Formats: sequence, structure tokens, C-alpha cells
Amino acid sequence: MVTIQTENFSLEQIWQSGQCFRMNQTEKAVENFPKGQATDSGTGRGYEIIAGQRYLEAFSLGSKCMLSCNGEEYESFWKGYFDLENNYGSYISCIDPEDEYLLSAARLGWGIRILKQDLWETLVSFLISQQNNIVRIRRCISNICNQYGEKKVSGRGKEYYAFPGPEALAGLHEDALMECNLGYRSKYVVRAAKSVVSGETDLSRIGGMGYQDAKAELLKLFGVGEKVAECICLFALHHLEAFPVDTHISQALGKHYKKGFPQKRYQGIQGVMQQYIFYYELHGAREKD
Repeated sequence: MVTIQTENFSLEQIWQSGQCFRMNQTEKAVENFPKGQATDSGTGRGYEIIAGQRYLEAFSLGSKCMLSCNGEEYESFWKGYFDLENNYGSYISCIDPEDEYLLSAARLGWGIRILKQDLWETLVSFLISQQNNIVRIRRCISNICNQYGEKKVSGRGKEYYAFPGPEALAGLHEDALMECNLGYRSKYVVRAAKSVVSGETDLSRIGGMGYQDAKAELLKLFGVGEKVAECICLFALHHLEAFPVDTHISQALGKHYKKGFPQKRYQGIQGVMQQYIFYYELHGAREKD
């Protein structure tokens, strides 16, 4: 078990931020952890996170977070996955003090971090995300994993399904994933799998590219448009200059940034600001109107 205490880190806000779709809130209590791991009383909030082949249980108690992994796995994977090495307080301090809207957004979404997710999983997830909502996206991905992913058992005895690699999907008929409720998006995912397996698309090469080159390569894939490519660049490749624009962001920009978002001021961290705006539009702005 690992216990961490980090500022600007909220599992709940990350869960609600629309970045990942295999993170779920649970009813499990902190007391399920071995005695001595928690020094505070109370049940806290529990989460299950499946990232590629890995499974994690995490619990929040105030500013503390307990993770069901050992120190080596935390240092080699989860610390980077949650981007805990970067100081998000410094990002918030960069916000224009006269920009009340963005300040409000950052105050509400103070604990959001940009996750470093697997490129293949993120590609499939955001192909599915088109014209879809978060609840349905989660269900679609769960269906795919249960049908085509490898069954695994965590160190705590939890059965789960790993995310299926491209090899598991490349041999399918283009409409096969309709059975997993993907609808027309089935062909996007299957064609992407075929492209990766055939070598036409080299994900490892894309992973080593800069933002603009990576985005250009992603746009070559069938079904990948501007917004999806930006999401993949931000949430998998960790290009923090990416700035995905969906309906929520577009409406916010039209209302608060009629001359355009000040990209130059936030050069290199535009994607962090995008997440504050996105979260605020989903969970805070409407309450203020």
C-alpha cells in the first residue's frame, strides 16, 4: 500500500473530468485497507482505475490518498500516470488575475491533473467518444473489454478485464463492435486496429513525436478529426499545448473569449486551462448562471 499527500490532486475531479473512462467510484470503505494504512477515520471516497493491463484501488481521505499498489509500481507507473511530478499550483498561479471566469474555473477544478494514458487505449476511447456522452462511453468501453480483453486478477483478488490490444480487434468485421453498442463508431475502431497491426500506423513512432507532427499523423486515421486528435495528444501523449474544442468549450469561448482564448499567455499549458474550463462548464458554470 502507498499513502500520498499531494496538493492539487483530486480523484473525484479527475473521475468527472472526461479524460478516462475506466475509472469508477465505488462504495468500498477505507476500512477495507489493512489496519494501520489509514490514520484518519471515516469511509472516504473509493475509486477503481483500470489502465491498460493494470488495476488500482484508490481512496481519498481529506488531503490523503491511499493506493493499492507497492512502492515500486507507484514510482514506475502510477506516479507518472497521475502526473504527480508536476506542480499544478504553479499552473493556476499563471492565470490572469483579471480573468474572473478562468480563475473561477481553476478554483472549482483545483484537483484536476492531465493523465498520461496509453496511446492505443486513448485512441479507441476518443474514437468512441464522438457524438456520445460519458456514461455511454464508459459502457461501450466496458463492453469491448469484457468481450475482447484478457481476464486478469488483481493482487487483492479483484477480477477485471484488460484493455484489448489492436491485435484482438484487427481481425473483426467492421460492424462487429456494434454488438458492444458502438454503432457507426465500430468501423472507426476496427480500421484503426487494422492500421496499427499492418504497420501503416506506428504508435511508438507517434509517441516520440512533437505535438504538431503527432497530431498530423493521428489525423490520417479514419474517423479521427480535429477534436479527437487534440484529445489524444493531450490525454495520452501529454502535449499540454493541445486544446480540444468540443461543444462545451466552444460555448465557453463564445461567451467569455470573443476574441479567442489567450493561447500565447498560457503557451505550453493550454490543455490544463482547457480542462479547468471543461470541468467548470460541466459542474459549475450552470449553477452560476
